[in-house]
Amino acid sequence: MSTQSTIRDGIDDAAATVGSVWPIHSFVTANPLSGFENIPFDEAVTQAADVLGGRGYPSREVFRAALDDGRIDRETLAAELADRGYEADPETLLERVDASVESAAPDGGAERVDHVLTKWLSAFLDEGGAAWPMPNRDEGFYAAFRELAPHDADVPDEGVVASLPETPTEAIEAVLEPYPESQWVPVFEEQLAALPGWAGFIKQRADDEGAWQSAHPITLADYVAVRLALLDGFGVDVEPSTDPGSADADPADELAEAFLSAWEASYRSEVVGRVTAESRSLAESRSLAGCESPDESDPPAGGDSSGESDPSARPDAQLVFCIDTRSEVIRRHIEDEGEYETHGYAGFFGVPMEYQAYDADVSVDACPPILDPRHRISEIPTDGDAQARRDRRSSVREVAGDVVKKLKTNPASAFGFVENAGSGYGLALAARTLVPSRVRDLLGAADDAVPDDREFCEQTVHHQHAYAGDLPIGLTQEEKVEYAATAFDLMGWTEFGRLVVFAGHASETTNNPYDSSLDCGACAGNPGGPNARVLAAICADPDVKAALRERGFDVPDDTVFLAGEHNTTTDEIELYGDVPESHADDLAALRADLAAARESAAAERADAMGADASAGVGETERRAGDWAETRPEWGLAGNAGFVVGPRELTSDLDLDGRAFLHSYDWSTDPDGDALEAILAGPMVVTQWINAQYYFSTVDNATYGSGSKATQNPVGNVGVYQGNGGDLMTGLPSQSLMAADGVPYHQPLRLSTVVHAPVERVTDALADHDEVTELLDNDWLSLTVVDPTRDHRAFEYERDLSWAPASEPAAAEPEAPTETEPEAPTETEPEAPTETEPEAPVAPTVADD
Repeated sequence: MSTQSTIRDGIDDAAATVGSVWPIHSFVTANPLSGFENIPFDEAVTQAADVLGGRGYPSREVFRAALDDGRIDRETLAAELADRGYEADPETLLERVDASVESAAPDGGAERVDHVLTKWLSAFLDEGGAAWPMPNRDEGFYAAFRELAPHDADVPDEGVVASLPETPTEAIEAVLEPYPESQWVPVFEEQLAALPGWAGFIKQRADDEGAWQSAHPITLADYVAVRLALLDGFGVDVEPSTDPGSADADPADELAEAFLSAWEASYRSEVVGRVTAESRSLAESRSLAGCESPDESDPPAGGDSSGESDPSARPDAQLVFCIDTRSEVIRRHIEDEGEYETHGYAGFFGVPMEYQAYDADVSVDACPPILDPRHRISEIPTDGDAQARRDRRSSVREVAGDVVKKLKTNPASAFGFVENAGSGYGLALAARTLVPSRVRDLLGAADDAVPDDREFCEQTVHHQHAYAGDLPIGLTQEEKVEYAATAFDLMGWTEFGRLVVFAGHASETTNNPYDSSLDCGACAGNPGGPNARVLAAICADPDVKAALRERGFDVPDDTVFLAGEHNTTTDEIELYGDVPESHADDLAALRADLAAARESAAAERADAMGADASAGVGETERRAGDWAETRPEWGLAGNAGFVVGPRELTSDLDLDGRAFLHSYDWSTDPDGDALEAILAGPMVVTQWINAQYYFSTVDNATYGSGSKATQNPVGNVGVYQGNGGDLMTGLPSQSLMAADGVPYHQPLRLSTVVHAPVERVTDALADHDEVTELLDNDWLSLTVVDPTRDHRAFEYERDLSWAPASEPAAAEPEAPTETEPEAPTETEPEAPTETEPEAPVAPTVADD
């Protein structure tokens, strides 16, 4: 192998130590320790602490508060501690928990390198924020630096950097010549981890190969070459300080793991217990209705598992929301307003697409980052008059904006502009500060006077027999049918109401660099409305409806499909599309009930943010329009669970906006294909989101982004803390903390609960090593409530094995048996039928 190949491969290996970082305008919540997911969680946080300097567990104060509040069950905690050999009382053991991480003394030379390198990175990686872009960016980062560095007085004129070789690998080889090849990967790891934010951003941008990367290419080899050359120029030794993976586990971490596991088990036990009870109740109600649930060995191939549908029993409307935890709140309140069914589905609505709005300069990937877009969807004008009005308004605003920007940034006019325009800006700032809701209303009225994209554009949903780059424009008829059928398969639908609404979601904030972090995670930090419109258009297609009927989905002729978008900041739901006159009353009733649901949901959200619940909508609108508001909404803070099952299991439960909810009916999924798609897709995405919130909470300085009050945006790609340095990679403290040191988000790993036969879950996991690796390494937990085994719960252990979960019993439980039954298999005797349930089983202890 050549030296250049060794260098490139070594950098690729070392890059696993830094997580990918997306630009802040399309913020993607991802696990900052994703490169460590191939090892157990406790080992991962130890190694990450050594490499990145981040804390891996909550502090003792956070654990103590959870224990005092009853969020950690003391019996569960005692069992976790006993398993690890600890017998002292929890309060005493907590004193041994030290969540601090020792940091190395600052190196003056390395700090100078960081200062110079981050200046060059911010200039090169700018995505439209700079008034004067850096020259020569089209040549690539290393080539541009090589050409321009002699003009920078901060770049030393000694060492390799004073006479850079032609290629980055040559520069790396020159710096590393004194070191054996066995140290090269550790060197790369240490230098990438020195600026994990910038390195993670470069890693993601190079992998994505988007428009900015095509125009201004940069690679991790470029970054490493420039960094090593600067280190050499400043005389800094690059010998790695430690061997990779040699970090010793902190004994206090074992205690922290026990407290964390007990906290998670306490939450999980409550959710599983409630889902189990609802599962039994659902089976009993179906039995009383004369439609006994099918046996696991003979599920129906299609049709309504609850028996013959009664037209008079059709819901007033069916609304499909993203599985996002914020949807759980509004869904509860909508269901309280009438005979409405709500369902949960991944917020990109199953259509992996690249989307470009009518007047957008660039397209965005409107699908989860674990998928590649397969279609290009654009907005095409269809109403010339409306388009002309929109273009005139946009043109005036664009010209005015350009003029103001030039006046502010031009050295010849900047001071005079500030002098003359200062009073106007002062009045605007005062209005935004004192009456933000009024300003929001005025701006909203002005926007309403201009046609919206949806009023004069249609999406290119139908196949155009053309391509945008490598992506086909639109969808073929076969693809449309498949996306529609997949959606209904995954959600277990067998019945359709007169109105079906697919509701994406987006946030509304002002003066917030992190606004996209509050948009749809399944759409890569973009609004979900466009995806909802695509699926609604697909399902409304008469040919698609006919094809769905042939595939066993009995879509009535009077079912009308609509799209909408849920504003998660204000809880307003805007519906898109027209309905025939026959459905006008249905739509009017739905709009009225959505408005009523908004009032009660907004009151709940206001209360959660410490405001007066009676302020409700007014408070949420104020937060949406207030330019000084650091917490417009809580986002997904509090997320801890992911429930996969029919809505009936959770419709009577208040899950406090902490659970992702994906609709699924095992009885309509005989082959387990739908379940497999959910476990390999949405469950992985929710684990990413959960891990981002977890690590941003336990160490906000390292894995989060600190306080918004001291952040500065840079290059439209991220934020600094202060006036320079590394890109901050995670969530700001205001999205996580109720007060300094007091988290609102409870830092727990994700607890997934699936309602399905345990054998079917095992089969669904069998072909997905990347998912079982997460489970085996304790990055999340999985519990199955099996409706075919008296609704008992089974917990995933490892290597596709299961153990019966301990269930809270109404009466005194029997003592656990010393020997343990094996996880159930299909050859075991079947549990009693749901019409004659067996008495609750005593808790058992699984064999190791």
